[in-house]
Amino acid sequence: MKRFVLFQMIAVLVLINFDVFGDSADDYWPTWRGPNYSGVSPKGNPPLTWSETENIKWKVKLTGDASNSSPIIWKDKIFFQTAIKTDVQGKPEAPSTSEGTRSRRCPGGSPPTNIYKFNLVCLDRNSGRQLWQKTIREVLPHQGHHNDHGFASFSPVTDGRLVWTNFGSRGLHCFDMDGNPKWSKDIGRMNTIMGFGEGGSLAVAGDAVIVVRDHEGESFIVALNKETGEIVWRKDRDEATSWATPLPVEVDGKMQVVTSATNLIRSYDFETGDIIWQCSGQTRNVIPSPVTGLGMVYCTSGFRGSSLQAIELDRTGDLSDTDAVKWHVKEATPYVPSPILYGDKLYVCSVNQGVVSCYDAKTGGPHFVKQKMDEMKGVYASPTAAAGRIYFVGRNGVSYVLKSSDKFEVLAVNTLDDKIDCSPAFVGDEMYIKGKQNLYCIAASE
Repeated sequence: MKRFVLFQMIAVLVLINFDVFGDSADDYWPTWRGPNYSGVSPKGNPPLTWSETENIKWKVKLTGDASNSSPIIWKDKIFFQTAIKTDVQGKPEAPSTSEGTRSRRCPGGSPPTNIYKFNLVCLDRNSGRQLWQKTIREVLPHQGHHNDHGFASFSPVTDGRLVWTNFGSRGLHCFDMDGNPKWSKDIGRMNTIMGFGEGGSLAVAGDAVIVVRDHEGESFIVALNKETGEIVWRKDRDEATSWATPLPVEVDGKMQVVTSATNLIRSYDFETGDIIWQCSGQTRNVIPSPVTGLGMVYCTSGFRGSSLQAIELDRTGDLSDTDAVKWHVKEATPYVPSPILYGDKLYVCSVNQGVVSCYDAKTGGPHFVKQKMDEMKGVYASPTAAAGRIYFVGRNGVSYVLKSSDKFEVLAVNTLDDKIDCSPAFVGDEMYIKGKQNLYCIAASE
């Protein structure tokens, strides 16, 4: 009997271990750009076609402002951030000691007069039913935002055990998967250029949370212990407002953090925050986040100019105008959408238009350039890829599915009745698209 009980205990432990070690980031969508901040789902196989009446597993109405917080997913839970306007008027947040004195003009939108609730939301992946919602702060924002966005344009990050959120001026926050708060950290109030609003998600790697705080004040990058929120290191940055997400990447067995911004692209030592290399060459108002592969990092921007650079990662020092920049494209690059590297092909949109170019990621040689996706009227969402296909989602709800090929090959054009700025997420055979009004789970009908 004792031997039988022992075997039972061993069997239970084996099952538990298979459950723990059987899950990885590749199985889910832990950041707004998926596993490895790449936009690529290694195991996904989402539908090719969909509409309001085809391949919709469920559709749920959203509450709050029309935020651009893209959904992230782990197991049966979906997370995103919202900001909900209340009927209560209030006093503005107190000034921060880190607030600078650069331009405070706000053509992007006047400061509000009503208090907002800043929330982390968790939905059931199988049904779209809300599991919980945690209000992190209730405050009157001190600054407005661009008319295309809201007050919750950040996306959370998870490792399957904890969830981290960045609410900019409303702080950094950590929860467990059931919504229990673990820690919160205030790192100062932001003052964005022209009042365009706050964004730029955090990144998590190893034992640290990495946040870039580029604004019209004292800009910096900071690493915090992901378990406690304690600051590990902090480095000043000579940058105005940018919105790109930092990119953790391993180079020769050592972790670096690459950031893209107007003055310089920089790679920081993950452990110390020291700069390993830096490189000029981007335009103003950098929004697209870098992607990495083939021993290089690809950085791009497209406001008042065009720039797409492929930079070797195993370098040190100032790489500006050196052979470390393997190739450089100076036309038809994106203002908002990030690039996507799929295999040895790099895809970018032109500014915020439904116009796509594809380059050989090793050489920069063009496969095709400035091909129009005519039915797509504007694009903010970053492209995603799975199962040999590239998915582009337009602001008018029209999506193009392209074959990963040397040629411009359209496999499908799909339409939803919503305006969409969030990047889609893939898990298994399902695709999740968050619009201004609705969140869709798209799956092939059985």
